[in-house]
Amino acid sequence: MVREEFVKRNPLRILEKSIHGGLRKGNIAVIASPKGVGKTACLVYIATVSLVQGKHVIHVSFSSRTDHIVSWYEDIFREIAKKRNLEDAMETHNEIIRNRVIMNFNQEGLVPGQVVRSLRSMIQDGNFAADLIIVDGYNLSKGNIENFKALKDFAEEMGLCIWFSASTKEGVFLDAGQVPEDLEPYMDYVNVLITLADKKDYIVLQLVKDHDIYTKENLHVRLDPRTLLIAEEE
Repeated sequence: MVREEFVKRNPLRILEKSIHGGLRKGNIAVIASPKGVGKTACLVYIATVSLVQGKHVIHVSFSSRTDHIVSWYEDIFREIAKKRNLEDAMETHNEIIRNRVIMNFNQEGLVPGQVVRSLRSMIQDGNFAADLIIVDGYNLSKGNIENFKALKDFAEEMGLCIWFSASTKEGVFLDAGQVPEDLEPYMDYVNVLITLADKKDYIVLQLVKDHDIYTKENLHVRLDPRTLLIAEEE
């Protein structure tokens, strides 16, 4: 399969249709679940599909290490290339590396506006024409709403899409349509909210907020925890 065919057939097209054309420029989408369910895999898959499409991605990590983030990208791209039999896999892989930047921050002692200033510097001073920002590992329960709002304002100013992960309380799985308690104060700045539901053999993606509408829609895409890939429901 050539890259153009993969882009046309990738399962995220269903997600994009479900949220009325996908995430718009200036929007923030949040994927929420308990720890260890699959948020990072979803975010990296979304980022990888965008990179395969030739877009530029900045991955903002609040983890103490970034090497495991690189491993996620390598593993997911390898699974995509194998499953879809990408003919130009090596060329695509090299292009992905050129078009991806990983930035690491420590949430403890984070100065207000620090992330936005670093992103602005990378995009403007570093001439990195980012299309998509991934924010992973940020603890919203210990976070600052002003920092979140600053990211939203920055996304609108620069015409960027931002995908965010949010952990719900340990062991608390959300009912369809339920907003995580820790996320409620942020909802004025969240355009799209998706929760993950663990069904043992796979993870279901459920749409909770679609811009101005709250819903309980099954997106008919699911995450395979073994391959880390998102696939259509059978």
